[in-house]
Amino acid sequence: MRKLLNTLYVSSQGTYLHIEGETIVIEKNKEKIWQLPIHNLQSIVCFGNVLCSPYLLGLCAKKEVSVSFLTEHGRFLASVKGPTKGNVLLRRQQYRIADDKNQCCAIASNILSGKLANCRIVLNRAIRDHNDQIDVERIRRVSNSINRIIEEIPKLNDLETLRGLEGEAASEYFSVFNDLILNQKEDFIFNERNRRPPLDAVNALLSFIYTILAHDIRSAIETVGLDPAVGFLHRDRPGRPGLALDIMEEFRPIIADRLVLSLINRRQVNAVGFKKASNGAVMMTDETRKTILTEYQNRKQEVVMHQFVEETVPIGLLFYIQANLMARFIRGDIDGYPPYFWR
Repeated sequence: MRKLLNTLYVSSQGTYLHIEGETIVIEKNKEKIWQLPIHNLQSIVCFGNVLCSPYLLGLCAKKEVSVSFLTEHGRFLASVKGPTKGNVLLRRQQYRIADDKNQCCAIASNILSGKLANCRIVLNRAIRDHNDQIDVERIRRVSNSINRIIEEIPKLNDLETLRGLEGEAASEYFSVFNDLILNQKEDFIFNERNRRPPLDAVNALLSFIYTILAHDIRSAIETVGLDPAVGFLHRDRPGRPGLALDIMEEFRPIIADRLVLSLINRRQVNAVGFKKASNGAVMMTDETRKTILTEYQNRKQEVVMHQFVEETVPIGLLFYIQANLMARFIRGDIDGYPPYFWR
């Protein structure tokens, strides 16, 4: 099992990263504000105006520490990494499966079953824990509707139909997402999912956390030797990590969505931490981003049971376990890809 390493998120604008020996030095306004050994890191994520020295990038490539660059508001720009590693035979088999519509459909069915089951967990736990604050019948109807879609999935053998069902389920799920916001309801209103740009604070939170979640899952996929760009549910598109987005589907509701609700309901973020640009996009302040990143890292340390491997592991290791299970399936070691079901 892979050791749970850390991701360094650098969001302070005007920060400069360089190396001293085997350590990373972080400076701002020519003053050293932090220094840490590179062997403590798995990846570095830079938001906005953050500079890295060429020597730092070279050392990161050598030590297999990925460096990703995003806009200040979380849109992916580029990544720097060392030579591609992994078993070429594994990747060739991945490409063969990606070209087989029947096999793609079987994998996509499992992924969507996991995602929608986890969506129901989010809704059902809200009913269990907050039945005096929410419209229980409304949320229960949506949960039952998603369950009916789950029952339809194994009967289908067409990717487009599966994608259509997923879209229908997502529409149902997000139709009651605003009901799950229990506090600060005047400041955090969710009407529909929107992005590029997000038009309200809730969508800004969702998009930001989805971005860093995709980064972590992409790193896990590359670690086991698979190609993150070639997925089975998501179509191939230049620059899009299709396989990372595939596996991320299982984790959207239970990690990203639950974290957004927790941040709002626990008042860890507030309306002051968001601002609207002239084009209508809602953006976060530096302090809000730091709060989100801290809570995201804390969430990754929580321990859960993985039903398939029958082990208790930190949430941060789930991405590597699922990537490993995907690799095992592609190699033919197991009969199917088992998605992660939250319990």
